[in-house]
Amino acid sequence: MDSSIDSRKVIVASLKTDVELLRKDVISYMNELNNLLLKTQAILKTKIKLQEIEITKTNGDEAKKEDSKEEDDKIDPAEASLLAKIIRKGLVENKNDIEVQRKDPRSPLYSVKTFEALNLNPNLLKGVYEMGFNAPSKIQETALPALLADPPQNLIAQSQSGTGKTAAFVLAMLTRVDPSKKYPQVLCLSPTYELAIQTGEVAAHMAKFCPELELKYAVAGEQAARGSQITEHILIGTPGKVLDWAIKFKVFDLKKIHVFVLDEADVMIATQGHQDQCIRIHKVLDASKCQMMFFSATYEQEVMEFAEHIVKNPIIIRLKREEESLDNISQYYVRCKNQNDKYNAITNIYGTVGIGQAIIFCHTRKTASWLSEQMSKDGHAVAVLSGDLTVEQRINVLDRFREGKEKVLITTNVLARGIDVEQVTIVVNFDLPVDMRGRADCETYLHRIGRTGRFGKRGIAINLVDSEESMNVCKSIERHFERKIQYLNIEDSDEVEKIGS
Repeated sequence: MDSSIDSRKVIVASLKTDVELLRKDVISYMNELNNLLLKTQAILKTKIKLQEIEITKTNGDEAKKEDSKEEDDKIDPAEASLLAKIIRKGLVENKNDIEVQRKDPRSPLYSVKTFEALNLNPNLLKGVYEMGFNAPSKIQETALPALLADPPQNLIAQSQSGTGKTAAFVLAMLTRVDPSKKYPQVLCLSPTYELAIQTGEVAAHMAKFCPELELKYAVAGEQAARGSQITEHILIGTPGKVLDWAIKFKVFDLKKIHVFVLDEADVMIATQGHQDQCIRIHKVLDASKCQMMFFSATYEQEVMEFAEHIVKNPIIIRLKREEESLDNISQYYVRCKNQNDKYNAITNIYGTVGIGQAIIFCHTRKTASWLSEQMSKDGHAVAVLSGDLTVEQRINVLDRFREGKEKVLITTNVLARGIDVEQVTIVVNFDLPVDMRGRADCETYLHRIGRTGRFGKRGIAINLVDSEESMNVCKSIERHFERKIQYLNIEDSDEVEKIGS
């Protein structure tokens, strides 16, 4: 009996010990859990604070962006080139000389003054005239005889947009086709879908009376089934798609190409991967039988190295870029108190001076949008062009402005370079151009006001000054160009009227 009691006591004591140990473990666990909860709360509080700081910073940054967006509005080179092509429907009058260099002294070199002298297919000639080309442009005079020579000549040509280079190489492409051979004989590479379509539209228009000449696009959205063969004579496309069709799908034979055109070479170099793709395509061509044409708007070292890698023994034609000049532009400045005062100055000028079309440059998208709203409320036909628009939207805006559907174009530096509209008679700097340090940006000023006074016509530039800082910028520009920027009293209607006479 005693032994039984002792045994129970031992069991009870053991259980008490276990319970005590368990209690301590539970307490320890609860303490750890509590500490963990405290740490979690602390982490959450820290995270919330960091988020609040980030939100505050982001909001501050957004506000800064909204208030001080540097509307240089950078657009990539391909878009800039496309915009230039869209707005320049006709040829730019260029009085500068052509430079011609022959790598092979035996290459024939002469110029023509009429398209008839080229002995073109009569239907092609009809298409050329249909497009409004009455006589060859300066670059066409020299390039076309070389491009149409027998044997064919390789060519590197550099000139600004609007000088007729696209029409020149398209005419050569169409002339070299043998319609009886149902496979691609001519390949033209462009950096982007839009630029390829632009070139194709020129080709289709020029070949309007030659239905036997067939063209196909090798661009995004176009299909070529593996195992099929392309029967069109001319292929216009982007490097990646052309490479896929030729190498991966084998729907045409690069070795049968006897005219290879590389357009917008400077843009091609600036586009990731395109240069390597062009070189890969070029390596497959039969260089001994293929005429090479290489076109670029610039003539920098990198472009020329690329050109000389592609084109052997070329004739090189350079048309100097037409320098923008202040010679026939009358420059004025107007003293204003604030943004509303600037707007009143614009309406005074617009109501007094006989204006064809006007371009107004603003520093920010916000200002451009505000000005557009104000002018639209007052019944003015206004368009806005800024870098936040899509390519299609920008093209539409420029097309409408070129056609005169809107008389005023409000823009940022998107339009500062390379766009010529003959009807523009006045440029207004709503905000004077400054660099990142707030100093006068004289180069941008020249490009801006160079949008008027084109084609030998007289232009007017109005600079709106609303602070001592902007007055100092105006004076710096005046000193830089050594040209007087005259004060215009906007309250004197007689004086304002005189500037338009």
